[in-house]
Amino acid sequence: MLNLIYIRSLVVIISIFLVSCQSTTANIEKAPIYTALYLDNKFDHDSDEAIETEEEIFALDDEMKLMVNEKLLTIREPKKRAKRLLRHIFAKENIDLAYQSAANLTASEAYHSQTANCMSLTIMAYALAKEARLDVKFQDVEVPEYWVRNGQYNMLTGHVNLILTEARVPNKTIVYGRELLQIDFDPDVYKKSFPKKVIDKNTVLAMFYNNKGGHALVDKNYTLAYKYLKKATLVDPSFSSAWGNLGILYKLNGINDYAEKSYIHAINLDSDNLTALTNLSFLLESNKEFEKAREIEQQLHNKRITNPYYHALLADEAFYRGENDKAIKHYKRAIRMDNKVHEFYFGIAKVYYALNQIKRAESAMNKALAYNRTTAIESQYLAKLNFLKDLELHN
Repeated sequence: MLNLIYIRSLVVIISIFLVSCQSTTANIEKAPIYTALYLDNKFDHDSDEAIETEEEIFALDDEMKLMVNEKLLTIREPKKRAKRLLRHIFAKENIDLAYQSAANLTASEAYHSQTANCMSLTIMAYALAKEARLDVKFQDVEVPEYWVRNGQYNMLTGHVNLILTEARVPNKTIVYGRELLQIDFDPDVYKKSFPKKVIDKNTVLAMFYNNKGGHALVDKNYTLAYKYLKKATLVDPSFSSAWGNLGILYKLNGINDYAEKSYIHAINLDSDNLTALTNLSFLLESNKEFEKAREIEQQLHNKRITNPYYHALLADEAFYRGENDKAIKHYKRAIRMDNKVHEFYFGIAKVYYALNQIKRAESAMNKALAYNRTTAIESQYLAKLNFLKDLELHN
């Protein structure tokens, strides 16, 4: 999902469900669609850019259905069938997908593509599991706030995965619970015991549309961004992040009064939507309401100070502004708080390289490589490490 934060340095932070955000599981009936925040007249809806329907997002093509029939439905026991599904998804000789954060794909697109993000992979796995007559549900994993830079933007990511359970059968007693296994496309998240909560399909649809809308914002395609973000709020009016991103869209188009209303509505739906709070504080500051803005900023700082990823964000922002010493200070603090996060070492390696401290950059890249568990990222790190070694050799 994408949540945007418009910060002082004029960098936008987008929070997205890559596996994919801050979310809410409030009942849709408790959150009626707030149509007063829509501005259809401001955005051209006569464009040819159509958005995916629910059916298109979850649809399986003939090849996928054939695979399910031949390789999964022939297995009677649900747990064995679920494990066979997992093996098929992850085996290199089968789908063999590579992770790409911006690849927001439908189930069939993800199945046939060489790249997809975790949200797309999770949607694909859900559709295959349903076709294989497995009892499957989406889960929102409450990971700490985590940002990734994409050019002049920062993306704040969230996480979803799947849980497969034993279907309820009359007169059958399940002694150890109904859970069979989880499907998670991020090995680092899977190994940690973050809180999880089941979310419904409408919320996942909202996440998908929110992701697409956020990337349209990055591309400055504001008409398409509006279509996706509005659709996200229609399929799940309780999904706070989409309302917050709608506020960013309005802010980028100079509609500040509606931006503020959208932020406030997002916060009312989810008081933990810190991105919307941040956006609101900067909007208040731009309106010269400095006291209100400072109060929100202090509240945000107090909530984030124990999150190592927050310090990594501050480091990244400092590096973006050319304040390399400050960037190193923040990265070192993030590493002291959690010394097994590969992104922190990669970040500080970039700063050392900018300072022409090649040996320190090489050492940090070695640690980044050691703690990474993703094949696609490993190849990138190896290329950068080899470059540093070659640079040191010729210096």
